[in-house]
Amino acid sequence: MQETERQLVEAIQAGDREALRRLYEQYSRYAMGVSLRIVTEREDALDIVQDTFVSILTTVGSFEYRGEGSLRNWVAKITTNRALDWMREHDRLQFADQLPDETVEEEDETPLEEVPPDILSGMIDRLPRTSRIIVNLHAFGQMSHKEIARQLGIHEKTSMSQFSRAKRLLAMMMKEYLNSQRI
Repeated sequence: MQETERQLVEAIQAGDREALRRLYEQYSRYAMGVSLRIVTEREDALDIVQDTFVSILTTVGSFEYRGEGSLRNWVAKITTNRALDWMREHDRLQFADQLPDETVEEEDETPLEEVPPDILSGMIDRLPRTSRIIVNLHAFGQMSHKEIARQLGIHEKTSMSQFSRAKRLLAMMMKEYLNSQRI
């Protein structure tokens, strides 16, 4: 029988040290994936995951279970915050309110389902850093542009325009990929 999030949290909060190990085993790979969506270097992501679990272990006593998925979401939020902190500390978060005028044509809707997930993930990784971070926070972290702006210290419109620009760039990459597959 698989342990539920509620059971795991209750065991940890009751002082079960073995439950802490289970928490790490269950969520460290997930935290690594979240971290790699923001930073691209594996070594940096490993440091972030380590910082994440130090933070989790010191605050799990105050975690309030709110239903299945809440522990996973909490791990994602802490990981995202640690990754963004790391980006700030290493001066890798630089956003401009005025975006350069790149010629990125509006594209017709590209059928997303025709692009394999690993190829799409590689395309997202090739986006400019700021656009990649915003796409990951909005699309995968399910943060609103208002939340992203607050988290990154930028204007909401900057988040929205970066996201829009990223969508256009991704559409171009998907179109190129699909065209290359038809040859």
